[in-house]
Amino acid sequence: MRILHTSDWHLGRTLHGVDLVAHQAAFLDHLVEVVRRERVDAVLVAGDVYDRAIPPVGVVDLLDDALLRLTGLARVVLTPGNHDSATRLGFGAAMFRDRLAVRSRVEDLAVPLALPAADGESGALVYALPYLDPDTTRHRLAGPETDDAGVPLVPARSHEAVAAAAMRRVRADLTARRAGGERTPAVLMAHAFVVGGQPSESERDIRVGGVDSVPLGVLTRSGEENPDYLALGHLHGPQRVGPGLAPQRPGPLARYSGSPLAYSFSEMNHAKSSVLLDLGPTGVEHVELVPTPCPRRLSEATGTLDQLLSPAFDGQAEDWVRVAVTDTVRPRDLYARVKARFPHALVVQHRPTTPLTGGPARAVTAARDPLEVAAEFVQDVTGAAPTGAESAVLRQAYEAALAAERSA
Repeated sequence: MRILHTSDWHLGRTLHGVDLVAHQAAFLDHLVEVVRRERVDAVLVAGDVYDRAIPPVGVVDLLDDALLRLTGLARVVLTPGNHDSATRLGFGAAMFRDRLAVRSRVEDLAVPLALPAADGESGALVYALPYLDPDTTRHRLAGPETDDAGVPLVPARSHEAVAAAAMRRVRADLTARRAGGERTPAVLMAHAFVVGGQPSESERDIRVGGVDSVPLGVLTRSGEENPDYLALGHLHGPQRVGPGLAPQRPGPLARYSGSPLAYSFSEMNHAKSSVLLDLGPTGVEHVELVPTPCPRRLSEATGTLDQLLSPAFDGQAEDWVRVAVTDTVRPRDLYARVKARFPHALVVQHRPTTPLTGGPARAVTAARDPLEVAAEFVQDVTGAAPTGAESAVLRQAYEAALAAERSA
């Protein structure tokens, strides 16, 4: 059976104010083409389909169109992530039939989807876990263990505890299904920060009790029945977590597909991709990363303004670029000149390489002369004390503010 694993579409997200919907639509076109070309049996989307709980109407229409096209070619399984509203994403899920499954209910996490292969034979079991927020799911994951009074035990308030409770249910079901000797390959979809994964700057903080991660051993346990593949979502960098298929440590293969687009400059060196996976009777038979289209490269440019305007930076002129200007004194018309050189610059900073000479900062209190404070601010921002003309403007502005206050 052939599966395409993707996640973290974040439909509706922007990048430093730039609307990415057109680029996200291009990615979805690419995804449909991959499913058609590679004869994919099922597409698994492991959370964060939308970027926020209440997405714009146009973004909902974009997803609707993509799912219509994808389900014409393959089965599709969606789970909500920490950015999605499980209730809204899962609306109408009970009415969906055959080609589309939205698994948003905690109560259904141990009931796998039995996906048939192209030949109609048993293809794979998919256990689809929605994002398990400890505060909203731990009471729903209570039991089957009980305390001395027979009351079901509620998992602790942590990502590890709720994930462990969910996996106890999944393993119990998988063990029962494999007890008869027939071994159907199994996939676990989970939206979580698994220990060992490398985060970027664009994932939302999900810490509860100061901890945001789940040990890999909670999802895979030696000596017990485990899924063959962990289709992970949440981290935006494509990566494998744990030993995977290493012969000296056999076990499930755990991968993050990563986000299809870069959503921060920390991702500018990511090779974005989806995971194409072949499953057989013994588990994972083949894994291939399918590169996703890059709408515009992200890069950084650092130097004096004269250096940045030189031909040395011609290769970055069309990038989404973060620019750091290192002149000791802030150049005049800095932003306008940088934008003329790099029309797609998203961040422009003045970062002098020479330490500014202003002495140690002093506390700003009511006893400080406001004009002195303003002069220190100019010194800090530009690297030079205000000129006589600038000082005159600051004084006029301050005196005008005082006059306005008196007249009020």
